Amino acid sequence: MIQTEKEYKALLNRIETLLENPDNIENTEATDYIELNVLSNLVADYEERTYPLAKPKLVEVIKLRMAEMGLNQKRLSELLGVSTSRVSEYLNGKSEPTLKVAREISLKMGIDASIVLGV
Repeated sequence: MIQTEKEYKALLNRIETLLENPDNIENTEATDYIELNVLSNLVADYEERTYPLAKPKLVEVIKLRMAEMGLNQKRLSELLGVSTSRVSEYLNGKSEPTLKVAREISLKMGIDASIVLGV
């Protein structure tokens, strides 16, 4: 288990060195293959503990999905069956969608229900 940032950086350097040899990535019998995998797992565990990712906010995800789908607020309101002013309130954080609208957001925009519900 990695305890310090110094240990973390040292292992990152070692991983970079190991990655220079393609055999370490592809040959499961190579000693360095095993070392690379063990060190990679240690680094991944440390990063999850030290640099946790924040859950995305619904507003950010909706705006991203709107851009991906080529939607403006008017088209989104039509898609969800709510007024454009209501969509504006959602996007400005002034109100939260009802459970019915949250379901529509999840289904019609392809946004994971856990993000829509904030769980």
